[in-house]
Amino acid sequence: MKSGGASRTAVFVCQGRAVADGRVAEGRFSDPVARRLLRPEELEPVDAARDETAAGRAGGRERWAVESVRACAEVVVPRTVLIDEAVTAAVKGQDGMQVVLLGAGLDGRPWRLPALKGATVFCVDHPATQADARERADGLTPVAGRLVFAPVDLTTEPLDAALEAAGHDREAPTVWVWEGVVPYLRKADVAATATAVAQRSAPGSVLVVNYQAPSLTATLGRGVLSLVARASRVESATSDEPWRSAWKPAEMAELLAERGFTVERDIDLLQLAGQLGSPATHSRSLRTGRVTVSSMRS
Repeated sequence: MKSGGASRTAVFVCQGRAVADGRVAEGRFSDPVARRLLRPEELEPVDAARDETAAGRAGGRERWAVESVRACAEVVVPRTVLIDEAVTAAVKGQDGMQVVLLGAGLDGRPWRLPALKGATVFCVDHPATQADARERADGLTPVAGRLVFAPVDLTTEPLDAALEAAGHDREAPTVWVWEGVVPYLRKADVAATATAVAQRSAPGSVLVVNYQAPSLTATLGRGVLSLVARASRVESATSDEPWRSAWKPAEMAELLAERGFTVERDIDLLQLAGQLGSPATHSRSLRTGRVTVSSMRS
């Protein structure tokens, strides 16, 4: 993000979810809140992407925006489904469960995921991004039993202190959702955050991490797209938020194991898309995106 500014990637991801809502993986994926978190100008490419006729007429910058949010939708659908189902399984039948959304962005789960009805949800994010999210969500009624906002810049501030101040109970099990954040952090920052998470995870806690596997092709492709966007004078949602780390599944498992977590599942998004019958036009992006689910040992 630009210094002091809210995350543009958070908006981009929310647009992807809005594109897919009601059109992809019926019965498994749904996000009617995404649209309500977007501003009118941000909905323009979303509506065009959902309308084949309008998409066909789009040209130039408009075409770029439409294809970008469509590509984003392909990635967010499978990872959202897996994370939703992992969270639902972890909190099922347990009133008072704690759920922490690390780098919450414009995550709509506190307002749409029924499983959170009896849970306390902590939204953790950079102060600027969180202020933007709260403004956008004004007027929405959370389904979460209790919703707490905890602003913190994880690159300069300790997560532990922020959660302590927000009222998080380290003695009670917590479901942690770390989605769409890890690639933008340096490995040292990822490790430090994982340590802080482990220190606040009572036995029975669950950690869901979305991360990026190493891929020279994906990295180069992302760079080329940014250059093309700049040359075409098109605003790129991710140009100010470069990837800073990638992890092999074994590396991620080792990172988590060293902190007391046992990996129960680790899968790439292309596999998930296949299971869901979700579009996979951008197979390389889907293949390198991964989600791992782990639990804190007793």
